[in-house]
Amino acid sequence: MFYKKVLKPIFFLIHPEKMHAMVLVLGEFFGYIPPARYLLRLIYGYRGPNIAKVIDGVRYERPVLLSAGFDCDARLTQVLASLSFGGEEVGSVTALPCEGNPRPRQTRLVRNKSLIVFKGLRNRGADRTIKHILSKKRVPGYVIGISIASTNNSCVANEDDALKDFLTTFKKMNDAGVGDYYTINISCPNSYSGKDGETFANPRLLAVMINELQKIPTTKPVYFKMPINLEWSEFNKLLKIIDASPYQGVIIGNLNKKYATLDHPEDAPKEYRGGLSGKPCFALSNDLIYKTRQTYGKRFTIIGTGGIFSGEDALTKFRAGADLVQLITGMVFEGPGLMKEICEAYAEEYGGR
Repeated sequence: MFYKKVLKPIFFLIHPEKMHAMVLVLGEFFGYIPPARYLLRLIYGYRGPNIAKVIDGVRYERPVLLSAGFDCDARLTQVLASLSFGGEEVGSVTALPCEGNPRPRQTRLVRNKSLIVFKGLRNRGADRTIKHILSKKRVPGYVIGISIASTNNSCVANEDDALKDFLTTFKKMNDAGVGDYYTINISCPNSYSGKDGETFANPRLLAVMINELQKIPTTKPVYFKMPINLEWSEFNKLLKIIDASPYQGVIIGNLNKKYATLDHPEDAPKEYRGGLSGKPCFALSNDLIYKTRQTYGKRFTIIGTGGIFSGEDALTKFRAGADLVQLITGMVFEGPGLMKEICEAYAEEYGGR
């Protein structure tokens, strides 16, 4: 309540991109200071029954992760476990450094419980990210996933260039042994080709990509970040292609591109300025998680993301069929106590050891 009543009104006076930058600086700083981590863990750390689970050979001490898009350059890997996160997804990481899209890259839609995200895959590039992760001591039990996308600039101008970019980063990560799992982000709506730039969320091109990915040996689980604005028939076409591969699962799903689905669409820009996070993703994500689990049984690991603002919201995704959940926007709106709340709700619903 202190966050929501005192800190949030102050933080929301600051532009979201500046606020994000401040959080990264402070979080990275706290991560280097053991007493600071201890204090955060004392306040926000989950201390209930053991709710650890093993998914595709990876042990998660807690089933809630930070989604890709917040800690793009792996700056918070030392501190987030103190906030009850079981892990995070770094990135998306691209083969080349990327400045991202023109500002504004983030916009709050407070009445809609959403953020407009137009970052455009801003990151330091694969080489620097690998070096940075390897330079840090790992927090025991904390999972680091790596989201991989194609560089968002004019150097990657067509399908062949984009595929080479994906493969370059995938190979570099595997060669360096960085990351506990990899996510192939086929559904970023904010890439160089604009809101229709989900190149590999196309059955034919996804099949080509998977064929090429299989030529690169990996010992890590591989997941695909899925779009959520597809009808089930189209979404299922992508699932069938992934089903025929050796890869383990899907993340459902990415940002919502349709401003008309907002509770207050008049708050959004008239022109497309990025995908919607948060509440506009909740029902879409839940429906696709449920249909995927019902159709494919245990074939896929499913990581559910989109619109989690409470422990009950997270349970809705678990009940629909998710094995793990990810979030960002809920943390921004509800504060750093949300992850602990989710862990407590999970323990109450599913028990612990």
